[in-house]
Amino acid sequence: MGKQIQGLHHITAIAGDAQRNYDFYTGVLGLRMVKKTVNFDDPGTYHFYYGDEHGTPGTILTFFPWGNIASGRAGTGMATEITYAVPEGSLDAWKERLSRFNVPFSDIKEHFGEPYLAFTDPDGLNINLVVPKTPDTRTPWQTSEVKADMATRGFHSTTLSLKEIDATAEVLTDIFGYRLLAQEGNRYRFITDTVQQAGIIDLLALPDGQRGLNGAGINHHVAFRVANDVIQMEYQEKVSGKGLQITPKIDRDYFFSLYFREPGGVLFEIATDNPGFTVDESPDKLGTGLKLPKQYEPARGEIEKLLPVLK
Repeated sequence: MGKQIQGLHHITAIAGDAQRNYDFYTGVLGLRMVKKTVNFDDPGTYHFYYGDEHGTPGTILTFFPWGNIASGRAGTGMATEITYAVPEGSLDAWKERLSRFNVPFSDIKEHFGEPYLAFTDPDGLNINLVVPKTPDTRTPWQTSEVKADMATRGFHSTTLSLKEIDATAEVLTDIFGYRLLAQEGNRYRFITDTVQQAGIIDLLALPDGQRGLNGAGINHHVAFRVANDVIQMEYQEKVSGKGLQITPKIDRDYFFSLYFREPGGVLFEIATDNPGFTVDESPDKLGTGLKLPKQYEPARGEIEKLLPVLK
């Protein structure tokens, strides 16, 4: 793997009820629970990681489920759509499945010649399933009901809604190495050539759009992927060299992180592949135990009493 940004690493969102979130993403969508841990800043709240069999970067959607949080409002200054790649011919099967679970969805539409199905999760988070022009060859996680002929392959893209896109586009192109692929109305598609999947960012220009409001059903941040923390620190210099404030390196147990807010208001993270999700669980046991950051391990008993028991 090279020294460039390798597309998306993960996306983190905010949820309400933990059980409802778990049931939807593992049950309805058929994702694997890759890691069950807690929020580093609020250990009385879960941090769920959903993805493929191995927790591969580019497939990981994470949630902070705060049970009593109010609903948010999608708007400018945030990521407003998460799009998963699915196989050709699977959208009708997904329509049937979503109907069976009483999940409302829109008619099949197209962006840039790619058909997609749009719906929201139980908290109102915007999710799309798209059939890419180039078939996604990643091996999916399968369940007893969601088989390979329809299972999600991982991220296709995410959409950032912005009052104006120029400064954000400059971050994508000048720092992250993306390029403008195409424009469709007020939607601008940027792509990196370093990866075949999870390499697309759409910028949606909404000059009169309402500012987003954080809460349940809202994306918290978008994380971009680098191979390791040596490369990551080179990006810290690149970001700060553009006059943007960026954090020191933070150890998140399963990856190292840098955070900065791009000019349009979206919180970006640069996250590493190392050390990965198998540092504290074997591949066959991923997501089965409650894993705590080492600083919270002495308080495990108290923390477990605060967390809702998942069924």
